[in-house]
Amino acid sequence: MAEIDDYILDVLLRDLVGHDRRPVSFLVFLWLFFEQQRSGDSVQISYVDLAENVGISKSSAQGAIKWLISRQLLSTSKNSATAIPCYTVNRIWRRRPGTKK
Repeated sequence: MAEIDDYILDVLLRDLVGHDRRPVSFLVFLWLFFEQQRSGDSVQISYVDLAENVGISKSSAQGAIKWLISRQLLSTSKNSATAIPCYTVNRIWRRRPGTKK
């Protein structure tokens, strides 16, 4: 069974849902977090497939990804401009004090 960091429920939930008012971003983050834990690597998925897996619209998935990237909770990479993106969950709460990334 996958383990969830206390930070996600104690801080990130309140921050994304309460403060930012972006509950869909929290759901997308949670889904990507567990998918990355399960696979052991970055998650390559289209907006359509992500939306279907989370149970949201494609535009909601796009907005959530954009928000998570701007909050530095998610990194993305592509092999080409039209390739399906690869997402990596950034555990920013695990950074050591005094380090940048």
